[in-house]
Amino acid sequence: MQFHHHGYVSGDPRVQDAAAIGLDRPDDLPDELDVLVVGSGPAGMLLAAQLSQYPEVATRIIERREGRLVLGQADGIQPRSVETFQAFGFADRIVAEAYNIGWMNFWNPDPEDPRNIIRTTRTEDYALKISEFPHLIVNQARVLDYFAEAAAHGPGRIVPDYGVEFVGLTVHDEGDHPVEVRIRYVAGDRAGQERTVRARYVAGGDGARSRVRDAIGRKHLGGISAHAWGVMDVLVNTDFPDWRIKCAIASTAGNILHIPREGGYLCRMYIDLGEVPEDDHHRVRQTPIEQIIRHANEILHPYSLDVKQVAWHSVYEVGHRVTDKFDDVDVGEGHDPRVFLMGDACHTHSAKAGQGMNVSMQDGFNLGWKLGSVLTGRSPAALLSTYSAERQPVAQQLIDFDREWSSLMARKPDQISDPTELATYYLGTAEFPSGFMTQYGPSIVVGDAAHQELASGFPLGKRFHSAPVTLVADGNVVQLGHHARADGRWRIYAFGDRDGSALDAWASWMGSHESPIARYTPAGADVDAVFDVKAIYQQGYDEIDPTTVPAVFRPETGPLGLRDWEKVFAAAPTVWNDVDIFDERGLSRDGVVVVVRPDQYVAAVLPLSATDELAAFFAGVLLPAR
Repeated sequence: MQFHHHGYVSGDPRVQDAAAIGLDRPDDLPDELDVLVVGSGPAGMLLAAQLSQYPEVATRIIERREGRLVLGQADGIQPRSVETFQAFGFADRIVAEAYNIGWMNFWNPDPEDPRNIIRTTRTEDYALKISEFPHLIVNQARVLDYFAEAAAHGPGRIVPDYGVEFVGLTVHDEGDHPVEVRIRYVAGDRAGQERTVRARYVAGGDGARSRVRDAIGRKHLGGISAHAWGVMDVLVNTDFPDWRIKCAIASTAGNILHIPREGGYLCRMYIDLGEVPEDDHHRVRQTPIEQIIRHANEILHPYSLDVKQVAWHSVYEVGHRVTDKFDDVDVGEGHDPRVFLMGDACHTHSAKAGQGMNVSMQDGFNLGWKLGSVLTGRSPAALLSTYSAERQPVAQQLIDFDREWSSLMARKPDQISDPTELATYYLGTAEFPSGFMTQYGPSIVVGDAAHQELASGFPLGKRFHSAPVTLVADGNVVQLGHHARADGRWRIYAFGDRDGSALDAWASWMGSHESPIARYTPAGADVDAVFDVKAIYQQGYDEIDPTTVPAVFRPETGPLGLRDWEKVFAAAPTVWNDVDIFDERGLSRDGVVVVVRPDQYVAAVLPLSATDELAAFFAGVLLPAR
């Protein structure tokens, strides 16, 4: 963490100085604003936290609830989400309070006595095999708390407006604030009062029954399968030996997905309630908790549960739906979108794959920096069309994966020919549920793959996969990607040789009046306000003098003009680190430039000599500074 660059800080460095609108944020919703976020779920709260980094953008988030979420339904946190938490500054704290999934065990009927279950497979969880971040379980309410803190502590000082519900909207053809939004107060002295506000953009994260989706005429396509599951968060005493290990349990009485929760005592159980008759008319959703517990005990035989407390329970029928488009513009219409859908408002599925909250947060991350860039004049409004184009295919992939996983989980024992099949599938598909399979196609924010071979370990359109390097200034080993904060800036990583001329020549161009830095950095702003440029040299840290590297890698910023010592890294292994990022990520020893978007996805891979191509890439996504 870097601070003091604006002067000595004695308080919590996570609390940034308020700026612009954050200096005097009105208590009540203004009549006009830039962005109205509807719903304070995972997508909405991440979006608010991101837009708080753009304090000149007037952002408000409304929520029908009267206060913070107390008991969340989602709880699975995939490694990509923890990676995102790192960018927002709270990964270490949430890891400390979460349950870390280290193993997943599989139970099946005992061949000698099928009435009983036995453990047939132990598997290491996939997370730490493909990432430096773990696979966690933690209450959704705590995730929202952390994002709320990031939003409130950001320069924009954004806090939710609780007790306010969305009623409807109309998008007008003209005006600076063309989205007319009708809202209603549902709590406090103004309960029942309606009013209208006008916004430049609206982001709907208001759940599966989204009114925002209805208001723009989008359709939730898909349906409900004829299979029901009971789910309960319980405190119990039990003789089941794997109570604190994630398990998939298949027995002659049905199936259970068992997930330990944070805190050392609480666990969540998904209990298979079987096929639902066509004429049920959702009556299965009224199944009493006593019946769910009884069925869980039947499945667990010869083990049993003595339930002491049920913290929460529900019954659901597995549904898979994706909205036909994630914004309000149909293909071929000649204008840019004004209204966007996120999270359950545009994709719903079963809870058993642990994906809903994770994919929803990436919706908000994808949209946030794009709105911020457009509203601050950094990017053209056409950038916003890439949101639906990028996120809708991801949602469809999620539905396809969840449909297959749910089907495998619901099989009866006589349909299972290989007891290890589910475990094999769990590990074999790890890249998708972990959040690392997402790959955005070519667009104005993802370049072509003509030079991909120069950095094979940083695939275009995929998230930047961090690796350890040594910070030259102090000799400490750090994760290169962990230096990237969710602050709306582009990252440009220049890999090369300290003894060669190619990287020096590239750095000289980047510091010239012809470079993207000169073209797109606003007058009076820090030189790294738009582009965070870092050098990674092949040599050891003790072979590099950080005071003699090119000036672009040692900018002087802030009101005191202090030199930044944390932009120069060394790749050569040390006594503390045996990884060379050039070998680990397939980087050309001749040098390569890797451009990473504000949401951590690789946007361009170019040789050091391709300065014209780098300039052309940014010309397509950024506007010259005003």
